[in-house]
Amino acid sequence: MRLVSWWLGIRFWKRVLAGFVLGALVGWLCGPSSVTWFQPLGDVYIALIKMIAVPLVFFAVVNSVASLHGVQRMAALGGRTFLWFAITATLAVGVGLLVAHLTNPGLGVGELAMASDYKVKEVPSPVKVLLDVVPTNPFKALTEGKILQVIFFAGLLGLALVKIGEKSARLRALLGEANDAMIQVTRFVLEVTPIGTFGLIAALVGGYGFEKLLPLGKFVLALYLACGVQILLVYGGLLLTHGLSPRRFFRGVLPAMQVAFTSSSSFASMPVALRSVTQNLGVAPEYAAFAVPLGASIKMDGCGAIYPAISSIFVAQYFGLHLEPTQYFVILLASVLGSFGTAGVPGTATVMVTLVLSSAGLPVEGIGYLVAIDRVLDMMRTMTNVTGQMLVPVLVAREQGLLDMEVYNRGADLLQVGAQAVGDTAR
Repeated sequence: MRLVSWWLGIRFWKRVLAGFVLGALVGWLCGPSSVTWFQPLGDVYIALIKMIAVPLVFFAVVNSVASLHGVQRMAALGGRTFLWFAITATLAVGVGLLVAHLTNPGLGVGELAMASDYKVKEVPSPVKVLLDVVPTNPFKALTEGKILQVIFFAGLLGLALVKIGEKSARLRALLGEANDAMIQVTRFVLEVTPIGTFGLIAALVGGYGFEKLLPLGKFVLALYLACGVQILLVYGGLLLTHGLSPRRFFRGVLPAMQVAFTSSSSFASMPVALRSVTQNLGVAPEYAAFAVPLGASIKMDGCGAIYPAISSIFVAQYFGLHLEPTQYFVILLASVLGSFGTAGVPGTATVMVTLVLSSAGLPVEGIGYLVAIDRVLDMMRTMTNVTGQMLVPVLVAREQGLLDMEVYNRGADLLQVGAQAVGDTAR
């Protein structure tokens, strides 16, 4: 028990960082065998996170809609949230295009080999995407983990509970208790994060090697640089314009950023992101429970904005094509609207690049050169996605009076997303 207490006493972000560093070291030392030995640790961790994501979203959204008193309040908050989704996505496309022109990722890379497993992704029609939001069977949506369908059904159920008033008091109380139980389960699962991080990074470093990165090193550099600019300068600037400290924001969301980077999954990061914005930053839980899962489905600044923008410049430069002003506009429009239109589609980043390149009249086959390094790219893309998914609720909460400034400005021990909560439970 002393060992457990000592472990839980270490700040959460430090434990995750230790798992990352040790995983990279072990992966480098063990080489390809790391995939066999350590990938299962990462797989179990991802499975645990996915296990809690759907029930957590369902109960949280039902409670949030009921607590925010119906459709009018949710419509106002939803509209504001979507507006900031679009604004930050537009800024992200601009950052991606600017950095790509400064770094020229498609020049001087030589002859690249196309990935053998590359297949052109089929872009779903807007009508199909819209229809897929409405579940034909809500229980099937729950079992298959279709988050947008779960949010839709949970929102309807929450509105129904508001509509029937006091008749639903006992059911609302029961759903509230179920929500509390899922939060407790989340606390347990989050404690596995350092171990899962160790397994994922060890397998990645050992199985990947550096030979795959060398030909496309400029592209990797461009993407990481653009994402860094988006996170630090764009997001930081928006926080300053709202009278909020960027330093305290990043301290509060660091655990979720770490999970996003190692897991490369917005859904896997969602439980940590939800707890970060509520407990660390003071966003009202009723609003956060709606905004964060929604953002995990459609808010993709890394995958849906920066990556397609840089990929467009890369493909144009690699094939010696000149981009016209109208093509830049198409890239911007397709990236912003496409991220909403491909919500919930597997392989969102590849689908988004396919959509943007085809819309701008660029060779779609160029994506095949990037597939070989996609895992390394996806880590930074996802961290940018998740950071933006946490930023927007903070901005909207600040504008709508749903941000507890005392919590936001506390600035002490904010990195204990899992540690303190689980430690209290263990005691």
